[in-house]
Amino acid sequence: MKIDLSLIGMEKGRQYETIISTVNLDKQKNAAPIGVICSGSDKILCRIFKGSHTLDNILSTKEFIVNITYDPELFQISTIENLPKNYFNEDGSIINAGAYFKCSVSEFKEAIKQSDPIKKDGEAIVIKAKVTDLVINYPIKAFNRGFGYVIESLANFTRYELVDEKQKKKYIKEFKEAQRIVNKVGYPSEIKAMKEIKKRYGI
Repeated sequence: MKIDLSLIGMEKGRQYETIISTVNLDKQKNAAPIGVICSGSDKILCRIFKGSHTLDNILSTKEFIVNITYDPELFQISTIENLPKNYFNEDGSIINAGAYFKCSVSEFKEAIKQSDPIKKDGEAIVIKAKVTDLVINYPIKAFNRGFGYVIESLANFTRYELVDEKQKKKYIKEFKEAQRIVNKVGYPSEIKAMKEIKKRYGI
C-alpha cells in the first residue's frame, strides 16, 4: 500500500506536534513530544537537541515511531516523566494513539540556529526519514498548534478593552509571539486570521 501522510492531515512544509517513541539497544522504550515537519507524502524531518534519550536512540537504531494523538496526558507524562511500559504496544507505538507511522532514517545533519534560546548547549541534529509503515487506528488529523494560538489570541482580544494598560501590553506581547509561531507553523487560513487580529489591535 502506498503511504500517504495526507490521510492523517499532514501537508508538505507544515509542522505538527507529535510524540516520538524509540527503543534503545537494550530494548527499553522511550517517548518524547517532538515537532515533526512533513517533507513529502512519505517523508518527514525533525530537529532534536543533543543529550536527549530520543536522539541517542535514533542515532543508535536509525529507526523511530511518530505517534499522532490529542491526549494531553500523553504529552504531559512524556515531557515531564518517563512514559510507563504499559503505555506502549509491543512494536513500540503508543497505546490508544489515533495513528502512528514507522520511520527509517535517511540522513543525519548537524544543525545550529542562532535564534535558539538555548545558546551554549543549543547543538541539534536534523533527522530526515522515510515513512515505512502507516497505521490509522481511527480517523485523526495530526495536530498543528497554529489553530490553538489563533483561538487563544481571539480570547485575549475579546478582553482587551476591559483590562488596564499593563494587561493590554501583556496581551500585545503575547499576540506578537503567537503570530510569530503561527507564521512559522500554521496553515494559510490561520496566518490570515492572525493578520486580521493584528489589524484590529492596530499594531
